[in-house]
Amino acid sequence: MGKNQWAFYAQDTLKVTRKFTLDYGLRWDYSTYLREQYGRLPTLSPTLPNPTAGGQPGAVIFEGSGPGRCNCKFARNYPYAFGPRLGVAYQITEKTVFRGGFGTIYTGTASGSGVAANASGDNPFFGPAFGEAAMTLQDPPNNPTGLGGPPVVIDRNAGRPARQFMWSAGLQREIFPNLAVEVAYVGNRGAWWPNNNLVNYNALTPEMLTARGLSLNSAADRALLISRLDSTAAAARGFNRPPYPGFPLSQTVAQSLRPFPQFRDGLAPLFAPLGRTWYDSLQAKVTKRLSRGLDFSYAFTWQKELTMGADTDTGGGTINDVFERSKNKHISQYSRPLTSILAVNYRLPRWEANRVVSQVLRDWTIGSVLQYASGLPMRIPFAQNTPNINSYLFRTYPANPVGFTGTFANRVPDQPLFLKDLNCHCVDPRTDLVLNPAAWTNPADGQFSTTAIYLNDYRFQRRPQESVSVGRTFRFAEGKALSVRMEFSNIFNRTEMPDPANTNFAVTRTTNQATGALTGGFGFINPATISTSPVLPRQGTLVARFTF
Repeated sequence: MGKNQWAFYAQDTLKVTRKFTLDYGLRWDYSTYLREQYGRLPTLSPTLPNPTAGGQPGAVIFEGSGPGRCNCKFARNYPYAFGPRLGVAYQITEKTVFRGGFGTIYTGTASGSGVAANASGDNPFFGPAFGEAAMTLQDPPNNPTGLGGPPVVIDRNAGRPARQFMWSAGLQREIFPNLAVEVAYVGNRGAWWPNNNLVNYNALTPEMLTARGLSLNSAADRALLISRLDSTAAAARGFNRPPYPGFPLSQTVAQSLRPFPQFRDGLAPLFAPLGRTWYDSLQAKVTKRLSRGLDFSYAFTWQKELTMGADTDTGGGTINDVFERSKNKHISQYSRPLTSILAVNYRLPRWEANRVVSQVLRDWTIGSVLQYASGLPMRIPFAQNTPNINSYLFRTYPANPVGFTGTFANRVPDQPLFLKDLNCHCVDPRTDLVLNPAAWTNPADGQFSTTAIYLNDYRFQRRPQESVSVGRTFRFAEGKALSVRMEFSNIFNRTEMPDPANTNFAVTRTTNQATGALTGGFGFINPATISTSPVLPRQGTLVARFTF
């Protein structure tokens, strides 16, 4: 597997007037889609008759020219990735400057994430009984039986790189000779990010069911869809006819109605450029340059990050209803609306009043980086309908989280999401469940959730990052010096809890009969895993270096 990528750019800076500076440039990117060099990677042709499925449309093809190949390319490369850049700086007054800019950037085409497949048939390594061979050469290979799927499906637009529009506008003001303040609006919009979950070629849609006289709103129709093809229920409704000769009658009616019933897979295309992102922020920064031994910078950001199937750049992103793509727009799983970062350094001065004390204390440098931010959003729990919507529509993809049932729970209005504030420092994991199961309910049978996958007021615990360093360089003679530095992380030794169990709101609360301590439940925090929580206890490192 491989691809090629080239880029060319030109840029210039023009000082229009003494107060006005203009930066401009243009970049062109060209990336080819990921492909196997000898055309050995197959994909699905939705129109080619499948000889193993009685001529049913949907068969494997291979890229390239010649016998056994499609005389085609699986995807098209995008040649129009031109990215202009424009930046301006204008001095409004002697101490005030306006800065703004706009740019378009392109990433490379998608990488090989998800391109892996193997046959499900195997031959046993061990014998069925003592003294008997596991297999002999005259035995035929144990080929897979039943329904399978093509290894991969390549999207026709796999050669289109992701595009990001970026812009900013802000003011920079000098307050004192060594102190400056900046305030800016920063935003961007992204499109064409790869997502393998926003299309499902082999799922049943409500429209397909309607065309067959079926509805997910009908309990009888839902029962029919999960009935075996050779059942009396299917025969009574006239749904006992296999889609092609040799179709296993043990499969469900729903499987027989799929666009490509010979495949059990969802046929989600790789490298489909369907993901989108939205970002808007207010960013403020205070910078003090070094004077009197002190320098610091403080940055504050108030931001909003939205995404639709683009939480990762490798095709990830959890999707709720694939048939209503706009409903999958929600805050990013990496969203932190409020962030503050302080970086400060101070060097102790000489103390002229006492030479001995001055020799001991002077030139020690104390530094610290303190970061505080909102907690990451918590994914809402899965729906617990039985049977779940996957049984009717075949919506789950391998990229979805473990235990995914095809959709999510619905939020109950006016119910608190938490039983205990995760940031209150008052949670006892032995007795407290922190999440409220009454805040969630299952959607109606056969229906998708109407609640966004991530909510702004449903977040994990905040996790501050606080580090401090102390150091000094002792000079003995010309060219000889000893540098000593001590570095501490989690300086205040905060004990932070592991994330609570949050996937199944209907799970039963369980306790240890001997001690009464909690052992499970929705919102259970396992105290046994505190030692492996995301934040380790306070740690220090001592570094000494002698130079000569």
